[in-house]
Amino acid sequence: MSELLSQYDVLGAFLVNIQLTLASAICALVLGTVLAVLRISPSPALRFAGTTYVTLVRNTPLTLIIFGCWMVLWGQLGVNVSDDLARNNFWMAVIGLSLYTSAFVCESLRSGFNTIPVGQSEAARSIGLNFAQSVQLVILPQAFRGAIAPLGNTLIALTKNTTVAAAASVLQASTVMQQMIEFSPDQGLAIFLVIALGFVVIVFPMGLLFTFLSRRLAVSR
Repeated sequence: MSELLSQYDVLGAFLVNIQLTLASAICALVLGTVLAVLRISPSPALRFAGTTYVTLVRNTPLTLIIFGCWMVLWGQLGVNVSDDLARNNFWMAVIGLSLYTSAFVCESLRSGFNTIPVGQSEAARSIGLNFAQSVQLVILPQAFRGAIAPLGNTLIALTKNTTVAAAASVLQASTVMQQMIEFSPDQGLAIFLVIALGFVVIVFPMGLLFTFLSRRLAVSR
């Protein structure tokens, strides 16, 4: 097993998974916040747009979304984020992961909105704040605090979902595992345990961190 590990850059593959997680998490958080605001907008058209996006994306397999970004954006439309093929595939996967995860970020924030008493919004309107100001100054800060736990679960799910980046030909942990098993099937169980342990090492601290933050920053009622 040690000889096999020396032949494959397992740590480098996990680093790609971490990079995918960080890049996709930032993009998904921004897009998911916008979608969450659309879902509570006073405009029926904006609420419909946000709801439609979330419904369609949540019910579409992630593999299809990433493969679609790779085949349509790059293959058909010729979108090149980078001249390097490997980096371009990486960013196609990030786009797909971000589009998919943003729908779950939106729903996590909506759960945070539900923790805010209606009187908060009424008080904001009573002092002359418009919708945008109320969202920025009153609603979102409290919603993020109330949504720390579900946002943590979404980030953990995103970390595990980075293995689907193989659909965009991104070399990461699951791809390396497949190659290792293909050439050393007799060590399949050991290879599986090594890759599984790698994800545990990445994901377990996330769970502890978000549990701590959810307790530390919980909104008192």
